[in-house]
Formats: sequence, C-alpha cells, structure tokens
Amino acid sequence: MSELEELLAVWLPRQRWFSGKGIPIRRLRILSRHRLLSAGDEGPDLNLLVVEAGQRGTYSRYQVMLGSRPPRALPANLARTAIGVCQVFGGRAQVVYDAAHDEQLTRLLLERFAAPASEGRSEVRFRTVPGARVHTGSAGRLLTGEQSNTSLVFGRDHVLKTFRRLWPGPNPDLELNTALSGSPYVAEPCGWIEADLPGSPTPTTLAMLQDFVPDATDGWVLATGNVRSLLQGSSPERESSFAEEAALLGRTTAEAHRALSQKLPTDVLSPGEISDLADAMVERLAMATAEVPELAEHAPRVMSAYSDFSRVDEPLPTQRVHGDYHLGQVIRPQQGWVLLDFEGEPTMPVQDRRSLSTPLRDVAGMLRSFDYAAGYLLIGHPGEPALECSARAWARHNRDAFCRGYADGGGIDPEKHLTALRAFEFDKAVYEVLYEARNRPNWLRVPLDSIASAVAPSMPG
Repeated sequence: MSELEELLAVWLPRQRWFSGKGIPIRRLRILSRHRLLSAGDEGPDLNLLVVEAGQRGTYSRYQVMLGSRPPRALPANLARTAIGVCQVFGGRAQVVYDAAHDEQLTRLLLERFAAPASEGRSEVRFRTVPGARVHTGSAGRLLTGEQSNTSLVFGRDHVLKTFRRLWPGPNPDLELNTALSGSPYVAEPCGWIEADLPGSPTPTTLAMLQDFVPDATDGWVLATGNVRSLLQGSSPERESSFAEEAALLGRTTAEAHRALSQKLPTDVLSPGEISDLADAMVERLAMATAEVPELAEHAPRVMSAYSDFSRVDEPLPTQRVHGDYHLGQVIRPQQGWVLLDFEGEPTMPVQDRRSLSTPLRDVAGMLRSFDYAAGYLLIGHPGEPALECSARAWARHNRDAFCRGYADGGGIDPEKHLTALRAFEFDKAVYEVLYEARNRPNWLRVPLDSIASAVAPSMPG
C-alpha cells in the first residue's frame, strides 16, 4: 500500500459510517482520485477518493472527501480532523484531513453546483435539477447524528448528503426523492454529484443536494419525548395529541406510497413468490437464532407467523418503497410530516434496495419503531410492571392511529392484511435482535421484549 493508503486503512475503521467495524482491513487501495478544487501552493485542495477496503474476502467501496494543506497552513480548528502527513499523489508532503470539516472547502463545493454546465464529460459531474436555484455563499455545517452517510447543512437553504459506501449506479435516495419532487412529502431535490467509476456501466451517485427544512423536529425525538412525559405522570391528553401525529404520519406515508406507485413501476407478488419470501424469513430467523440464543424460545411463535404468511393466496401489490422506514427517517416541520433517507437499508446491495416490495414492509417498519420508542425508555427501568404497561399501551395506541391514518390516506388497509403485516413485523424484529446483539447489547431487550409479549402478532387491533 502507498503511504496515503496506509493512513486511510487506519483512519477508515474509526469512522461512524464505515460498515465493516471489528473486521481487520487486509487490503486497501485507492481506485480513483478526482481533484475537485485547488487553491494554489498554500491550499487547501479537495480530492474525491474512491477507496476499496478488503475484509475477509469481501470488498467494499467508500467515498472519502480528502482535504490537504501544507503542515504550516493547517488551521488549529482542523488539527483534530487530521488523518496524517504524507506525499499526496507524488507531490510534496501535506497534511491530509476529512474535508467535511473545512468551511472554506465546503463553501467552494456548494459553488460548484451553481455552474454545472462547465462539467462537460469529466469523470465527476455536478448536476442540478431543471429550474432549481442553488443559494451559494454559506459554509457547510456538519450534522453529527448521521451514521451511514455524511450531511452538510448550508445556512437555512440546502443540505448536501454524501454517500459514503458506494454501490454502482443511481442511489435510491436520489431516485425516489426525484420521483416525489414537487410534493410536500420530501425536501425538494436541487442537484447531485455523479461519477463514472470502474466496473459500473452507469454513473454512480456520490452526493445529493436538497432544500433544507428548517425548524423541524426528528420523529424519534418527538415520540420518545412523548413517552417520557407519559411515564413521568403527565396528563393522558399528551398521549392523545401524539396519536393525532401518528395518524397524520400514517396518512402522509400512504400518500407518498401512492405518489411513488404513479411515477415508478409496480407489480404484484404471486402466491408462489409470497411463499419464497416466507422461506427467506425462515432462513433469517435460523441465522439470528444461531447467533442470539435468547431468540430460540420465541422461534416457534415466529415460525408460526411465517407459516401463515406462506399460505396467503391473494396477490400483494408491490412498488418502490422507502425500505428502511422508522421514526428517525421522518421530521415534523410546522406543516405536515416530511420523509427522509430513501436510500434503503445501507448494508444491502443497491440492486436489492431498488427492487419492488410491498408497502406493508414500510408499515411494519414504522410500527416496530413505535414499539422501539416505548421499549427504549424501559431499558433503564427493568422490573417495573406499571411503567412497562404504560409504555406498551402508548405503543398500541399510536400503532393503531398510524394504521388508521394509513388506510384513510388510501394505502393498503393493514386490518385486511394482518397475516402479511405480522410476518413483516416479526422479520423486522428478528433483524433488530441481530443488530442489537452485534452493536448495542444493552438494547437487545427492546426487540426481544416485543416478540416475547406478542405485541407484533396482535397489532393492530
């Protein structure tokens, strides 16, 4: 490996968005390098790197926006972002660092969207949506809560999401936001960055620029705040007020699904395909049970739900869906709900995330999220039946409200597809068990308790 590749092999696993944590990098190489900006001898320079990390025989591609400056020219506020000092691409020794923290570079990066026509057929291209206006002049403020990607907020105008793990072709987030453009359900897309990468016959999406939605609150923050207030003894009216929000979210979700079905392809799952889908659920359950023994005692109930689902003999409509839908993927500004992050489950190959699925998968994801909002606040209160009863009642109340809103909004009526919905909820809960066991063992009781208490099979109703 080159000197820079060796530095990146140490730095990469420490990043929140790196998907291969805990597995040694056996090989790292820079597949391509694109100089986006250069400010002369004293820098800073901005290079876009596509690096390939090899771990246990598998290879993943990541995007690194690399800033570089002479050591004497590195501002003190950027010192903590330094990756190391090396000769950059055969030049003189430079400090290389994560450019997302550099206000000067992020300001210049935004300006590139203002003149995309000059890109021609270069390997990296800045595109703007026809009619979109990009407001330049602001530096990017790094959002700290994101895990799988990196987002920069420019004033109160725009947000630029850079996709860290790269898959060939268009990113589903760009596709679905573009399909919903002009609707109130998404932040309006303004443009994107694309590149021709080795081995990809179509351009790969590197980043997406959208309007920023100011004065909005994250759905998870709203929900857990409401649960916390309820558990602390506030009036039941607060619970009812959130049920109104849950119903509105259900309606908004249905309307967004309907809009996607009108813009993008649709199909149906035949009874045979439903049976195949149930078999895949069984395989995931077996894998999770082998890794998390606590799941074994609940496996018969889960298997029963999958068996019922495999015998469904009515076709299920399919379409493009969100794919990773939960309370953390929605925000609440003053008017309505806005849906975010249509990328799908980021660890799945992009071809799987772009495939058609039943909207019930998104419904199940959000219902599980209501359970999570209730169960999360019980982690620090084991053995308190009264609190658990109140939290579970909150989850049931808001799950019901979401389902009613979804049906009222023209979506598939969850009440008429309880067998399928139950299977998708269990499948999501099994995924959660595996995720928590690997990443947050102290949260493991949240999905396990949901399965154990049979909340999923009995909901909604």
